[in-house]
Amino acid sequence: MRTCPFAPPPEYREFTEARATLVELTSGQHVWALAKHEDVRAMLNDPRFSSDRFNSSYPVLFRDGAARRRPGFGPSLINMDPPEHGPARREVVGEFTVKRMKALQPRIQGIVDTHIDAILAGDKPADLVTALSLPVPSLVICEQLGVPYSDHGFFQKHSSTVLNRTATADQRTASVEQLQDYLSELVTAKEQAPTDDLLGRQIEKKRADGTYDHDDLVSLAFLLLLAGHETTANMISLGTVALLENPDQLAVLKEDPGKTLDAVEELLRYFTIAEFATTRFATEDVEIAGVTIRAGEGVLGLSHAANFDQDAFPEPDELDFTRGGRHHVAFGFGAHQCLGQNLARLELQIVFDTLFRRIPTLQLAVPFDQLPFKHDSAIFGLHCLPVTW
Repeated sequence: MRTCPFAPPPEYREFTEARATLVELTSGQHVWALAKHEDVRAMLNDPRFSSDRFNSSYPVLFRDGAARRRPGFGPSLINMDPPEHGPARREVVGEFTVKRMKALQPRIQGIVDTHIDAILAGDKPADLVTALSLPVPSLVICEQLGVPYSDHGFFQKHSSTVLNRTATADQRTASVEQLQDYLSELVTAKEQAPTDDLLGRQIEKKRADGTYDHDDLVSLAFLLLLAGHETTANMISLGTVALLENPDQLAVLKEDPGKTLDAVEELLRYFTIAEFATTRFATEDVEIAGVTIRAGEGVLGLSHAANFDQDAFPEPDELDFTRGGRHHVAFGFGAHQCLGQNLARLELQIVFDTLFRRIPTLQLAVPFDQLPFKHDSAIFGLHCLPVTW
């Protein structure tokens, strides 16, 4: 666990020096921890390491935390290995190209402006999580998928349970099944009358190819809905706090908004909020980081440690918007690199540019040490963010 919100756990320095360390998880499972930037990237780019979370060899981070597959529902992209993964990813990757994201830019700007209008018209202090961080990416991914935003309370509640490390396996399974049932009904409706959104276009495309499968599309919708709002929402909150706590860096953006994308890359590196998305297990013996990882052994690619590896990022503890460190692994690396990274970058750029332009006197409404960080979630972030101006 992070003892400081702005730094990896202190043990990671030892892991980085050792390169490969055999560790015991709270589940009792022994796995290899890789912490060097080059080693984590090498592992993530090696097809001999599997992403199948339903395999008994996959590392279970905490007791009673093993993934359960619901009968009838196949693996989603995040759980697939070659040869199934490549074709399945290519079917949907066109929805997240830079060109398509540019076309979304005016709509995202409008969503951000509307929510900042409401903040300025509302009471002080405001909770930035509920007023901006959550609704912006939630609205965007709902519109992209064709999910009614009026149901956002339902899927945000169950998404939080799925990601909560303190929830029981039964609680997480129940939330997964309720989300799957909800999305299954939505997909069924779109099958009868395909809509001009990602899910509707996938139905028509796969029907034309003769490859359409209802449950596969539900699994894809589940992944995109969950990842599409939780990760970006938490980065908006954390990035805002980091900027407010580093006024010299914030001044750089206010003077030159052209540097915001560089700032976004540095903030992504700095927080690495979805660290354990880089967990794998070996399907055969592999020599890496100076050790032999045997077939069936689990591996934690500690991406937060990798993003603070001083050999890859000099003075990694410093928040430096001039770093130019786009080779970070906050979005993973290799075949499973985050599908929605272009969308996330665009949303973060628009939010930070707009927020500090329109509310230049924004400040925390409580002391920094009173902020409730999400140490109980698989996605690091903030439960709430009181601000004033």
